[in-house]
Amino acid sequence: MRLTNLHSRLLLLALASTFGCNSAPKQPTLSTLPKGATVSNMTIRPTVPPPPFKLFHQTPEGSFTLVTTPTATDDQIEAIVWQLRDAAHTHTFDKLGIPQKVVDARDPMVWFHIYRGPRCAPEKYADGKLPCGGSYHASGDYTFGGGPNHQWDDGVLLHDEDHLTELWNPNAPYVAPR
Repeated sequence: MRLTNLHSRLLLLALASTFGCNSAPKQPTLSTLPKGATVSNMTIRPTVPPPPFKLFHQTPEGSFTLVTTPTATDDQIEAIVWQLRDAAHTHTFDKLGIPQKVVDARDPMVWFHIYRGPRCAPEKYADGKLPCGGSYHASGDYTFGGGPNHQWDDGVLLHDEDHLTELWNPNAPYVAPR
């Protein structure tokens, strides 16, 4: 299987950077994949518009919980994640009801957790019994910033606690459409 070879290379790269390399290794990108490798877990940008969402909760550290309709499709959740990505790269979070100044002050990153409906949304900050049990119930996540690259971002569609779909290569540069 070709991805096993890719995983082996990434593991060796991680081990080499941990045990004995003095300089930081280059992060793998789609252009550095072995010839013939395929990435089946990334998707193309959905063509459906994002459904409305509201800011459900925000922490001072920059963790945002967003809630959309309980019947939102996977494509609609992906569309919200892409909408957040575009807002991050164009500095337009205020237009979405998210305080841009909090995003700009990220140190080192901000997180967005997208839920279908409000039932499980309090789980990230609830005290006592969790509203939906002991696992994570968000439908999508967007992370912006981190480490030396303040523009790094990652978007995922969450199927369940152990299964997710990466929506893009987080190490590839991105320019939002205008």
